[in-house]
Amino acid sequence: MEIKPIRTKADHRAALREIEGLMDAEAGTPQGERLDVLVTLVEAYERKHFPMDLPDAVEAIKFRMAQSGLSPKDLVPLIGQLNRVYEVLNRKRPLTLKMIWRLHRELGIPAESLIKQEEQRKAA
Repeated sequence: MEIKPIRTKADHRAALREIEGLMDAEAGTPQGERLDVLVTLVEAYERKHFPMDLPDAVEAIKFRMAQSGLSPKDLVPLIGQLNRVYEVLNRKRPLTLKMIWRLHRELGIPAESLIKQEEQRKAA
C-alpha cells in the first residue's frame, strides 16, 4: 500500500477521487484499510488548510434548539425565566457560567462554543 502525504491541492483532489472509488470497501480488507488511511490524511490536510471556526454561543443554542425541536420555554430550566431566555437569544444578555454549564450538560452543546465571544464584543 503506497500512500504519500497530502501537500497540495492536486494531492487533495486526487485523494478525494480515490476515496470516492473506495467508499464501498469492506472493513478489514486492503481496500478498506487504504480508505481509512486516506480519510485520515484528508482530514488532517483539511483541518490545517480549511479550519472551521466554532459558532458563537447564541448560534450554537439556536442550532441545538432546531435540532431537538425545542422552544424558548424549554430553555427556562437551563437559563432562567422566559424573559431571560429571550434576552440571551436576542444577544441582550451574556451567558453566565452556570448557564453555560447547564446548556453543555443538558443539551450537549460544546462548552467551547458557549464560551466563545461574539465578534463585536472582541472588537470592543
